[in-house]
Formats: sequence, C-alpha cells, structure tokens
Amino acid sequence: MSFTRHDLYERFPFLESLEEDWKPLSRAALAGWLVFFLLFLLYLVRTEDSPYVDILWVIVHEGGHLVFTPFGKFLHVLGGTLLQLAVPLGFAGYFALQRYLPAAALCLFFFFENFLGIAVYIADAHAMALPLVSLGSGEIMHDWYYMLSTLHLLHRDGQIAGLVNFTGWAGMAGTVAWLAWRGWTLQSRH
Repeated sequence: MSFTRHDLYERFPFLESLEEDWKPLSRAALAGWLVFFLLFLLYLVRTEDSPYVDILWVIVHEGGHLVFTPFGKFLHVLGGTLLQLAVPLGFAGYFALQRYLPAAALCLFFFFENFLGIAVYIADAHAMALPLVSLGSGEIMHDWYYMLSTLHLLHRDGQIAGLVNFTGWAGMAGTVAWLAWRGWTLQSRH
C-alpha cells in the first residue's frame, strides 16, 4: 500500500496550501529584506554582544522550563532550549502555510540565530562562568552542564558547541540564500 500526496492532504488538509504559490513580493521589498538580513549577519560577525532580540529568546527559554516541568528533570532542563527553538520554527511553519515568504524567512532566520546563543551556553558547560537567569526563586542550574553530565558528554562540550554554532551560521546563510532564490523566482513569474 502506497501513501500519496492526496492521502497526506486528506489527513492534514492544512498542508494543501503548500501547493499554492507564495504571495507576491515586490523587488523593492525583496531588496529591503535581503539588506536587512545581510546587515544583521554583518552585525553578528562584527560583535561579540548578543543582539537585543536574544532577550526575547531568554524569556521563551525560561518559559520552556515551566512547560516541560511535568515530564521529569531531564526534559524540564532541556525544555528551555526546545521551546526556544520550537517558537520561531513554529512561526516559520505557520507563515509558510500562509505563503508569506518574508515572514517565513524571518522566523526561520531567527530559529537558526538561536543556535549561536545555545552554542555559547553549551561551550560554557565546563566553566559555568556565564551569568544565569531563572524565573523562580529556587536553584539556578546550568542547563548544559546538567544535560551533558547526565549524558556523559561533558568532555565534548566544545565540539558540540562548535557543531551547533556552525549549524546556526549555515542555517542563517541558507535562509538568506533561500529568500533570495525564492524571491527571484517570484519576480520572474509576475
């Protein structure tokens, strides 16, 4: 028995919108978005400071700990990072279903931008020198020290952080390239 695209759409009708073309995007809008992304990437390359948008991700991260509290200690700790990544990825998926290219690209870009901060947090697992925040008044725990120790991977924190950092940069660059390509193909159709 084979599973067809029709079967998929019958089961998940909201996915049928993926067959539609993206909403029109003017050349000026495409150029503006590409300039924004390139300037943001340049900012990230030139500074060691976190961008202000990362404050939002810290709040989402901390909320993730609360959401995953009922699922045991490990998932409670991992939940911060999971929600931090799920929120922008979920919005990217929503805007992709709505066929709104710039918003999907923006959310996907920030999904990958989160990897940079996560990599810094992972790289700090041994030293535990970063100032940490918490929503509660209880024990403040270094998420990645706990998770990597539990998984017996603490000695690999630098390598894991490097891979996560690379994924973030590659994903952001890939998102900008995808936006440029998709935007260009939209221009040639209209």
